[in-house]
Amino acid sequence: MAKLKTHKASAKRFKKTRTGKFMKRVAGQDHYNSREPGKVTRMKRTPKAMTKTNHRALIDLLPN
Repeated sequence: MAKLKTHKASAKRFKKTRTGKFMKRVAGQDHYNSREPGKVTRMKRTPKAMTKTNHRALIDLLPN
């Protein structure tokens, strides 16, 4: 059987937690943030969990 290879672009964008969830960084926090309210800025700091819809695809892309 061939080795399972990790999709490197996905490995850089998603992290797997100990419980098996995949977390991603929120988009849109590099620039143009001064016009946003403070609540939006604070919400963008914390990583977000991926949906169950994308969970199966991420398991295939990130086997380890």
